[in-house]
Amino acid sequence: MAGQATTRTSDALGSLSERFAQVRALTSALVAPLNAEDCAVQSMPDASPAKWHLAHTTWFFEQFLLRPHLPGYRVFHERFAYLFNSYYESVGPRHQRPQRGLLTRPSLDQVRAYRDSVDEGMATLLTRGVTPDLEETIELGLQHEQQHQELLLMDIKHLLSCNPLQPAYVEHEHSHLAGWDATQGMTPQQYVAWPEGIYEIGCASAGFCFDNELPRHREYLQPFSLAARLVTNGEYLEFIRDRGYERPELWLSDGWATVQQQEWKKPLYWSDSLDSEFTLTGTRPLHPATPVAHVSFYEAEAFARWANARLPTESEWEVAAARTRIAGNFLEDDSLHPLAAGAGHPLAAGAGHPLAAGAGLPRPGATGNAPMQLFGDLWEWTRSPYSPYPGYRPLPGALGEYNGKFMANQFVLRGGCCVTPASHIRATYRNFFYPHMRWQFGGIRLARDART
Repeated sequence: MAGQATTRTSDALGSLSERFAQVRALTSALVAPLNAEDCAVQSMPDASPAKWHLAHTTWFFEQFLLRPHLPGYRVFHERFAYLFNSYYESVGPRHQRPQRGLLTRPSLDQVRAYRDSVDEGMATLLTRGVTPDLEETIELGLQHEQQHQELLLMDIKHLLSCNPLQPAYVEHEHSHLAGWDATQGMTPQQYVAWPEGIYEIGCASAGFCFDNELPRHREYLQPFSLAARLVTNGEYLEFIRDRGYERPELWLSDGWATVQQQEWKKPLYWSDSLDSEFTLTGTRPLHPATPVAHVSFYEAEAFARWANARLPTESEWEVAAARTRIAGNFLEDDSLHPLAAGAGHPLAAGAGHPLAAGAGLPRPGATGNAPMQLFGDLWEWTRSPYSPYPGYRPLPGALGEYNGKFMANQFVLRGGCCVTPASHIRATYRNFFYPHMRWQFGGIRLARDART
């Protein structure tokens, strides 16, 4: 517990210091391709400027570690807590989220100086030794920053898409994709079955997890099957050409109202001609084998109904994911976009994967066998509302506001995406967004009841 004399060994502290430096350096590297103007603008109320992400992740360490635990620490700027607090009501008042783009000051250079100052303070704290409780808070801060690394790229993509010039975040060759034939990913959809039974759901490992992944508990599942890969652009085009956005019988009532109000006719970032899409590396032709991205829960649910299927529950997804290793197309792979499944996927889930190799379907629920693309590429919408597990308890104090108070009116997504750090993902990780949101890297995996 906090305040005890127990501290980490020098090796453990060195490892934690290295991880702290790596995570903080990656955030700075993600901002490096941007100019000061890119970093200051907010494209919509749900997004935040890159400069704010840099400052907010820094404020977290100052607020929850340096101020209470480093003797003699002096805050970098007394008003930064107001500017860069996100939603921690118990900490104090804050600048309103929709107005973050009005913060022309502090400058980007001042925010970078703030990061450097807090990093120096954290280095001092780490060299003095930390208790297990402090180490847990530091790890929470690092996981929080990894979440913002993904959010930063989501927000930048949306911002650049609003520019008529359609500028790329980065323009470079993807050497690891050399010679890749995306048509190999145009495989017919198949389904992998799992038997009914009582399954353990939730985190059981000794490593880090968020409080919303706990407690581990049992759930009874009816027999079900999951699609072997994500829904593709080509399949979603068929939905559009079949008047999918014009048929109210396919949509939930709130979804249909949103389609009418927002005048949706296609996924976010698709061209009006339906032949190209905007990406972080610029506008590219719409490839039929690439997974369809940036769809809302409403769109995913409507497509599933059109396809005579449904979305999986998060427990069904976790049962499948728990039986495969975490491998796929993540931020470190530098594609910055989902890739087609199948033998051509250069980041498929390991050599000899039964589906990637073109072999037959794996045995139902067999250990080591699973559908492709469960991790990376795109977050996968589930039909499960974001709600607490039985016996859930939020963290004590202000950090208890991190997850629990958002458990209403949102839906769970699983698996990570092409801009998620690989070390940030677990089979039990629960992401969540409101059903109308589309700027996150969200995709579709279908499911079916095994008895139908």
